[in-house]
Amino acid sequence: MLQVTPTLAIPDDELVERFVRSGGPGGQNVNKVSTAVELRFDVANSPSLPEAVRARLLARRDRRITAEGVLVLSAQRFRTQDRNREDARERLAAVVAAATVAPKKRIATKPTKGSKERRLGAKRERATVKRQRSVSRWERE
Repeated sequence: MLQVTPTLAIPDDELVERFVRSGGPGGQNVNKVSTAVELRFDVANSPSLPEAVRARLLARRDRRITAEGVLVLSAQRFRTQDRNREDARERLAAVVAAATVAPKKRIATKPTKGSKERRLGAKRERATVKRQRSVSRWERE
């Protein structure tokens, strides 16, 4: 059981782990031992996720989520299978926990009267400067 929040947990039978050979340093060991973990979690069909969390996860523009709604995390930071497995599970918990928090509603604001006046005054000054540049030389003298 993967505990995401005190009220949300994901059962182990919903997680699919596949162990593959990882790249990077490690000498001959890297060619023989499958230490990297590919963790798959079906967000779209998971019965343990609340509907709001599922919708927020699927609405994310995240390249780790497939078109079928499966979240795929790969972990190969460590040299042992157990540590990579823990790392993948922690990252999954972090992704799901981030989706449990609803984004704050944006409150529309209006510009103040003073800011409108300052903006229009600056526009007027700039227009005057440009107008004076365009007047021909003999008209100024």
